[in-house]
Amino acid sequence: MAEGSGSAAGDPATTTADTATEPRSPADLELAIEVKRAQLAATIDELSLRARPREIARRGLAGLAAKARGAVATPDGQVRTERVGAVAGAAFVVGVALVWVRVRRR
Repeated sequence: MAEGSGSAAGDPATTTADTATEPRSPADLELAIEVKRAQLAATIDELSLRARPREIARRGLAGLAAKARGAVATPDGQVRTERVGAVAGAAFVVGVALVWVRVRRR
């Protein structure tokens, strides 16, 4: 290979680091396999927890709540009254419109 091609074979630092972590005996190899198996089991457990519908819904609601808090509060915790007032006014108008439509249908 050409010099500077990024090959790890000729790099002494990479070779030394690789040999330091390589198992040297069957017992070391078995231990390394058990450690890797435990890591994989923990990863699978975490992924299965994240994939549960309740957990997905909980994360979605937490994100929505954080967005709502960010929309009605400043970063230092002060309430943005103009935004809260606008939302309350819009909700009032929608409520009045719904009542008006219902009364007209009778």
